[in-house]
Amino acid sequence: MSPPLLSEKTKKILRRIRKQYKVDFQPLQIRNLELQILKVTDLEHLLNGKDPFANVEEFPFWIKLWEASMVLADAMASMPAQEGQTLLELGAGMAAPGLVAAAAGYKVTLSDYEPHILDFQRVSAAASTLDDIEFRMIDWLKPPEMPHFDRIIGAEILFRNDFFQPLLGIFKKYLAPDGEIFMAHDMRRKSVPKFLELAQKDFKIAVIKRTLKGDDGDITVLVNKLTRR
Repeated sequence: MSPPLLSEKTKKILRRIRKQYKVDFQPLQIRNLELQILKVTDLEHLLNGKDPFANVEEFPFWIKLWEASMVLADAMASMPAQEGQTLLELGAGMAAPGLVAAAAGYKVTLSDYEPHILDFQRVSAAASTLDDIEFRMIDWLKPPEMPHFDRIIGAEILFRNDFFQPLLGIFKKYLAPDGEIFMAHDMRRKSVPKFLELAQKDFKIAVIKRTLKGDDGDITVLVNKLTRR
């Protein structure tokens, strides 16, 4: 697909990305919102048979647009922002939920842990004509000072048990007193119930299930909503 009209600054970022990855833009329609997502096109070569449910320590989760991301993006489209509402996407990767949230009126901060991931997000945001987004690298072990957010979201972010406590710390640090957290994960992700067991001490937890048709059969996605106790 031909790239959308981009500024020279964004074109420079895109050229930098193309030195490392084969990429192209893919239109993404979520309800009445349409985005342009910069995606890696040679996934099979990069993943090399890695299993996201077995070797989670090695799998590059950021590189794939997950079913859970699509479900979370749809949830954000169904909840347009009230005036001035802020939103943080953690471990955003391809950032479909956060970009949809920005298109739905939220003041969005997209975050991840490596600069090249933020580059993908910057290009997708520019290609989607979303120019009021902040991009932040966030080390969950040493989170920077930032203001509270009305909503915190994340898709497929529960894959390392040793990051459960740091993630809970992030939630407590950044969530506004009356804020909401939305997380979406493939039901096969065994880490989800372990994390929720830890989280229930400080948060009230609700869950809904969404089933999608996938290439290898139905995929059930759990969406958890957390609010402070």
